[in-house]
Amino acid sequence: MENSLGKPSAPAVRVSDAERDGTLGILASALAEGRLDAQEHAERVRRALDARTAGDLAALTADLPAPAPSRAERDRRDLAEWLAEWRYWLGGSVVLSAIWGVRCLQKGELAYYWPVAPLAVWAAVLVAVAIWPRSEDGTA
Repeated sequence: MENSLGKPSAPAVRVSDAERDGTLGILASALAEGRLDAQEHAERVRRALDARTAGDLAALTADLPAPAPSRAERDRRDLAEWLAEWRYWLGGSVVLSAIWGVRCLQKGELAYYWPVAPLAVWAAVLVAVAIWPRSEDGTA
């Protein structure tokens, strides 16, 4: 079970004011989207303000979809994914360089550093992804 802030919580754990505020935000979004009418919204708000445990709050939003992530959250997630891709690139670089190095040792001479071609293309794609314009919904 998750609380209104998207963090795991136990049903019997007492909630904080911040968690109540998070639930109120979800309810306000549901009202603005037309998922709740004014009377049901008012009732759920009253119950959210009276809630003592995480289970009480979870019951108020269980039938509502999770709110869409904010622009800042999407940007943070995109940056984390992009940095993870660079870590994969670095790992690929190590593997390709190791293969090249072992082959050079076998031949007893330095050969052309062939990993430069696939690594350069891969890096160019990662840079292009970073600078490519995106629409407001986060799609390319």
